[in-house]
Amino acid sequence: MTDRATLAELEKPDDFVRRHIGPGGSQIARMLDALGLDSLEQLVERAVPAQIRQARPLDLPPVLSEREALHRLREMADRNKVFTSLIGMGYAGTVTPGVIQRNILENPAWYTAYTPYQAEVSQGRLEALLNFQQMVVDLTGLDIANASLLDEGTAAAEAMTMARRVAKAKGERFFVDRDCHPQTLAVVRTRAEPLGIEVVVGDPATELPETGLFGVLLQYPGSSGEIRDQRAVVEAAHAQQALAVVAADLLALTLLSPPGEWGADVCVGSAQRFGVPMGYGGPHAAFFATRDAYKRQTPGRIIGVSVDRFGKPALRMALQTREQHIRREKATSNICTAQVLLAVIAGMYAVYHGPDGLTRIARRVHRFAGILAEGLRRLGYEVATGHFFDTIQVKVPNRAHTLAMRAREARMNLREVDAHTLGISLDETTRRAEIEKLWRVFAADANARLDLEELDAAVAPALPAELRRTSAFLEHEVFHRYHGETEMLRYLRRLAEKDIALDRAMIPLGSCTMKLNASTEMMPVTWRNFAHLHPFAPLDQTQGYQQMFEELEAWLCEITGFDAVSLQPNAGSQGEYAGLLTIRAYHRSRGDAQRDVCLIPTSAHGTNPASAVMAGMRVVLVECDDKGNIDVADLTRKADEAGERLAALMVTYPSTHGVFEAAIKDICQVVHERGGQVYMDGANLNALVGIARPAEIGADVSHMNLHKTFCIPHGGGGPGMGPIGVKAHLAPFLPDHPLVQGVNPHAAGGSTVGAVAAAPWGSASILPISWAYIAMMGGPGLTRATQVAILAANYLAKKLAAGYPVLYTGPNGLVAHECIIDTRVLKDEAGISVDDVAKRLVDYGFHAPTMSWPVPGTMMIEPTESEAMRELDRFCDAMLAIKAEADAVAAGELPADDNPLVNAPHPLAEVTAEAWSHPYGRSQAAFPVEGLRQDKYWAPVGRVDNAYGDRHLVCTCPPLEAYREAAE
Repeated sequence: MTDRATLAELEKPDDFVRRHIGPGGSQIARMLDALGLDSLEQLVERAVPAQIRQARPLDLPPVLSEREALHRLREMADRNKVFTSLIGMGYAGTVTPGVIQRNILENPAWYTAYTPYQAEVSQGRLEALLNFQQMVVDLTGLDIANASLLDEGTAAAEAMTMARRVAKAKGERFFVDRDCHPQTLAVVRTRAEPLGIEVVVGDPATELPETGLFGVLLQYPGSSGEIRDQRAVVEAAHAQQALAVVAADLLALTLLSPPGEWGADVCVGSAQRFGVPMGYGGPHAAFFATRDAYKRQTPGRIIGVSVDRFGKPALRMALQTREQHIRREKATSNICTAQVLLAVIAGMYAVYHGPDGLTRIARRVHRFAGILAEGLRRLGYEVATGHFFDTIQVKVPNRAHTLAMRAREARMNLREVDAHTLGISLDETTRRAEIEKLWRVFAADANARLDLEELDAAVAPALPAELRRTSAFLEHEVFHRYHGETEMLRYLRRLAEKDIALDRAMIPLGSCTMKLNASTEMMPVTWRNFAHLHPFAPLDQTQGYQQMFEELEAWLCEITGFDAVSLQPNAGSQGEYAGLLTIRAYHRSRGDAQRDVCLIPTSAHGTNPASAVMAGMRVVLVECDDKGNIDVADLTRKADEAGERLAALMVTYPSTHGVFEAAIKDICQVVHERGGQVYMDGANLNALVGIARPAEIGADVSHMNLHKTFCIPHGGGGPGMGPIGVKAHLAPFLPDHPLVQGVNPHAAGGSTVGAVAAAPWGSASILPISWAYIAMMGGPGLTRATQVAILAANYLAKKLAAGYPVLYTGPNGLVAHECIIDTRVLKDEAGISVDDVAKRLVDYGFHAPTMSWPVPGTMMIEPTESEAMRELDRFCDAMLAIKAEADAVAAGELPADDNPLVNAPHPLAEVTAEAWSHPYGRSQAAFPVEGLRQDKYWAPVGRVDNAYGDRHLVCTCPPLEAYREAAE
């Protein structure tokens, strides 16, 4: 560029593309040269089959700079109107403590981490999740809790299916309290229908069936706000050998008797009001607690306490054999993710406030509700709710809409229950001025005045005496130690430093796409006008969100070739489930209800068969050939055998073996010719964007992992988003919502599958991340990102081939965006397992690649486009150094039972201990390559004993003394 460059040349609106893609031009040239290639275009020509490559480039709006993208998002946010939300229904205003917002929610050390499968590099967030579990166990009065689920509706649906599995009652009916939140009921109904479960709704006190039940779902307090004594209902359920499930409010449980104390078998709910903004519906962490007897049937992840190889306490994910990766179609759930980041926030909210702080917040909210109710009574209104915590319903004959409109004029949203009833729900953010404003809305006489202080002195608590809490909670020391911001700040820092996240090193997990989550993309998530909207706020107050949804859906359609998109599924697994339900509904609409066979390759992700079973389908496995491709002959045979029962094929493309299958169009044709539909798992979409469109390949429906391809961070194991795209013939069946119109604009007369998530647009508040990514990359930038992702994988495969065979390649010896290397050679030659390699990588400062999937004993590596050549080389150097160490074991230079690999990782406490008994030096243990002396990650624990943790299952916080002992 000359010094007479034009202004247009200097402004570079596409500068973000350079920031997002790790290798610069010279690095790309060197990587291509290592492969014997001249250009990225030549790479794509050789790696990607010509028959699937798209002819038309992406037609997306002109690229925006980072400043321009933020300006556009700010304009959208300004179109949202944040009124005081008094709607309730499971969503409450909350105050996120600044120390938590700044140091967790906005901190890449927390939000860029992956699911804690590698326990040794995840001790910080595992401890934070254990705090969450302890909080839930204490507040619910049950024995064990998981580490979060997707939302309250999903948690209730999971409780229903668990009850069906474990209840001694053999009925097919599930009773739901009519005072449950309507969105919960909708999700439960969607889940129940394909499983043949009859959902019965009624008043549990008077309409509980005497036979045929396997479970009962109660709300505590009710959606109306009413607090009912449900002990007799629980006893009646138990008399039928059915399970009692209670959906509860965590803040209310600081004052109310916990469900576990009055017989509940399961307690579910949302932890949203513990410091997590409403975010127009999510993401939020749901909770699930149950009795110890059901721990092996509990859905989701459970964090447990084990020991490391030194016998010191160490945390891990417990009972992992329950997961769908292992059990596949026999899995108890298809839930592949949690809401880790949000669970961490909720747990730390409890840590920061402690039991006294939470109780004070709860008492204040309840006090305001009592004062409000008494004021309304004095204004002449009937308060229909007798016993309540924070929510009341007010009788306003024929005036509900009129008064709701008056409230909106005062920038307050009420719940219109029916034409004669209004609901009002208060929360932590409620102030005195808002109570007085509400009274003015309801007052017939504009001059009427109520004295809040006088009412405060006169009003008695509205909690039923027999249900007031008497048991202690949050007694563990962690909930009493960090109430000062300085202590809390340092605690969060200590935990974060125990982990490897993307802010520290590359995370080369295959099929996980751990790419850059750019700071500019993340910034809008906590903006007030995105973060503080209730999911059921009137649509005229959410026009900014509606604009974003429309634009994002249109862009995703252009990228994938589909005709319509649903943004509701709030995880990839939920996208799979919703997509299969859509296929099922389509077949049934055509009189083909018998179509229930789902063909799934043996290489598929474990959620595929689990989702198919949840959607009421029968799984038939299709074999793969020696090159990792679907065996087309076996597919054809299985499709013919299914005949008129063939419903769908679930296929991942590129395949889970890391190759572009040349026969993919023929595979889709086999299914279509026999009346089936093709579901394409979008896990590997990062290899297709701008190069091939799933719909043009032959897919009828696909989910898109926005937390992979489109830059929503993994959050340590959630949040995620899994919207689905469909061809036009499936659009009428996409999810809708019972409380918000227009969620599926293509619906035609009750055709939809119902709701698959509690909120209309899933986890709406993280959608600005994907919007910003697409807007700042543009069509050419997205295409280049895909090209570089494929380049990075092939560059790694080429370099690593010097020590490890690459298991599968395409026709030209190239892989897609990931590769599988065969570490079994180390096992054969030196007795070194894939686990040993993974743990030794920790000493080099890396998170291990995906282990033993889809091929046992191997590693699947996905570098993404965001890693610079320097980091790719650093990883290759580590892997080749590990191969050299294994060779030394094979040659007898190091003992097979005492070497740097089998003993890895080496924590600081071991390396600096006075005693050292290993036949290799401390330097080799801790600093196997010279660069580690300048920047070293130390594993906080030694190798974790997984078997011990499952044999001695402890899923609550150990005493802090145990951690002190571990550090000594």
